[in-house]
Amino acid sequence: MALKSFVLTIAILAVVTSISHASDPSPLQDFCVAVNDSMAAGKPQVMAFALRAYFDPKDVTADDFFRTGLNIPGNTSNQLGSAVTAVNVNNLAGLNTLGISLARIDYAPYGLNPPHTHPRATEFLVVLEGTLYVGFVLSNPGPNMKNKLFTKILHAGDVFVFPIGLIHFQFNVGKIKAVAFAGLSSQNPGVITIANAVFGSDPPINDDVLAKAFQVDKKVVDYLQSQFWWDNN
Repeated sequence: MALKSFVLTIAILAVVTSISHASDPSPLQDFCVAVNDSMAAGKPQVMAFALRAYFDPKDVTADDFFRTGLNIPGNTSNQLGSAVTAVNVNNLAGLNTLGISLARIDYAPYGLNPPHTHPRATEFLVVLEGTLYVGFVLSNPGPNMKNKLFTKILHAGDVFVFPIGLIHFQFNVGKIKAVAFAGLSSQNPGVITIANAVFGSDPPINDDVLAKAFQVDKKVVDYLQSQFWWDNN
């Protein structure tokens, strides 16, 4: 009986822990402004904003909660024809512990924000200008089933949600530029661009692994790994 109770307790703790880590932590005070000391002591400090923060009102100003420039279009003259201008805890210190961030996305005609994921956030996209073909793919569904694709054509004023962690994309199908804003449910959502991560990793993933995974000749993999993989963020 004691063993069953112990196992049940461990199971409950595991569930509670998984739920508590499912999103950014809730703030314990009005604000907790991040300290930008990433180059302290002459060397980079990983996630420095999570280690030090201001929470006393006398130590912060309105500028800690302010950022300008999202009225300026991003430079889309690149291979993808898109540019992402992110506002997150790395460049707006007041977002620390608040669990949200924002991005402006500009698309040249036929520009693409390529398939990618946000490992720590759901994305809520609002189209301001242009026409976008958007979509996301479900996670592995099981034996003898394919990953289901959800797509939609969006026009100005339309919104679309990309669930946390799922591969998604946006493609400007119009002959004019497009602009969208995205809200994300994390102060630091992260981004993994699929092609960049798979074929542009440093050091490269073994070509035998990729050839087998994609069921192509190693020469195809070697060619893809030799390309320059553009980062539009």
